Amino acid sequence: MKKVLLFSTIIIAITALFTGCAATNKNYVRMADSEMIRNPESWMVDFSKTLKWNYCHGLELEAIYDVYKKTGNKKYYDYALSYADTMVNSDGTIKTYKLEEYNIDRLNSGKLLFPIYKETKDEKYRLAMDLLKSQMDTHPRISNGGFWHKKVYPHQVWLDGLYMAGPFLAEYGATFNDPKMFDEVTLQLITAYEDLVDEKTGLLYHGWDESREQRWSDPITGKSPNFWSRSIGWYMMALVDALDFIPESHPKRGEIIDILNKTAVAIENFRDPISGMWYQVTDKGHKQGNYLESTGSIMFIYTWIKGAKNGFLPKEFLKKGEQAYEQYLKQFLKENNDGTISITSCCAVSGLGGEKNYRDGSFEYYISEPIRDNDPKAVSPFIWVSIMLDK
Repeated sequence: MKKVLLFSTIIIAITALFTGCAATNKNYVRMADSEMIRNPESWMVDFSKTLKWNYCHGLELEAIYDVYKKTGNKKYYDYALSYADTMVNSDGTIKTYKLEEYNIDRLNSGKLLFPIYKETKDEKYRLAMDLLKSQMDTHPRISNGGFWHKKVYPHQVWLDGLYMAGPFLAEYGATFNDPKMFDEVTLQLITAYEDLVDEKTGLLYHGWDESREQRWSDPITGKSPNFWSRSIGWYMMALVDALDFIPESHPKRGEIIDILNKTAVAIENFRDPISGMWYQVTDKGHKQGNYLESTGSIMFIYTWIKGAKNGFLPKEFLKKGEQAYEQYLKQFLKENNDGTISITSCCAVSGLGGEKNYRDGSFEYYISEPIRDNDPKAVSPFIWVSIMLDK
């Protein structure tokens, strides 16, 4: 009897040990911990040297907050809260934020404030969300109602901007009972698709210039000349995230789901058959200098998995997403000597136009931008995908 009890005790201990190891080695925990080691203060995210109200901060800190929700470990909550508390003043104004710049990127970090406000009940966060929403009340638009990307990029719609504004406005509408926001978000998503889709491939071009004044814009269509994977990824995440809040009764909800399905199918046609990943310039994997890129790839995987889990995409996209996630780990995840993990092959930044070092949207331009490890634009969707796949 004693031998049986001893054997049972050993089995329980071993099971507990391996269960504990599994819990601590989950990819979302390991990545959040790695980023907190690399960035001891949350304002340091995105390689920052000074305080900045930046979309990448909101992106990554929202993901780390979701690790808190998943694990219950308060250190992740405290890390995310410290950025919000540092950046938002007592009167709801935001350090380094200037409404009059009409920079659509600035809205994304506002999404972090929804859960922080719910947790703390601190009115300054409600005032800050109101401030960010008020920017879009007077934000300049093209003729069909689409938002300019920024005041310094007049008459231009970029796919990136659909993610920066759309999910924030949709969540604002749901949180504060402002149904006009659902009309606004669906308008933005649908008109952008109409302006930027390529009928032949189903992919979307990075940008559109209604005025045709930019050197990068086609004089007839106004579209930029290439497909950039991350920009398509931003748009797809905007679709699936906005659907979290757009009511089932909304007359345009079905159209958003239809666009999501069309785009989810389109990107599969450009998946590298060997690695299962996607290239920086989406449709030119054969061209010298193009490379498998981690931010766009994980955004596509995120959309496939979330879209299928929420019933917006066919179930087979969940299996495709799970397979692609495993391939992603092999292609881009790196174990470091200090026990942290990294994501490699992240495009640091890409854009269009500008006054200095004009960005012409050419293939050569997209492959020339710096490549780095641990960009928040890969880290954040990687954390979310890892949470979604934790059974």
